Amino acid sequence: MSSRAAKSIKMPSLPLLLGAAAADAVLILVFAAVGRDAHQRGDILTGVLLTAWPFLAGAALGWLFARAWRNPLSVRRAGLAVWLGSVAGGMALRAVTGQTVVLPFVIVALLSLGVLLVGYRLLLTGARRRRRA
Repeated sequence: MSSRAAKSIKMPSLPLLLGAAAADAVLILVFAAVGRDAHQRGDILTGVLLTAWPFLAGAALGWLFARAWRNPLSVRRAGLAVWLGSVAGGMALRAVTGQTVVLPFVIVALLSLGVLLVGYRLLLTGARRRRRA
């Protein structure tokens, strides 16, 4: 990439970048908390963190792979990468660390994290388009 092309790329504001990353993390924590509550598991705080950390790590890998910091609210570039990274990375890390990885859980995680991580980006994109119109 030429230096001129590099200068023409407009980076998002730091609050937008941090907000998107925080939203992803909070939504993954919500996913873990709801799942633990649905299965009536105790040890709320540490249990949620134990469930969530593989998905958080996978989402971070998705951020890196897609360079999501360039457009953190993009559905195609950031949303899909963070979603699929959180599920694939999360399941791989769960398997390596001896946590449960069964097909129904993979399906639930795929659907739930898709709705959460891609969903909020879709809603924000729609709201932005409505404001412009």
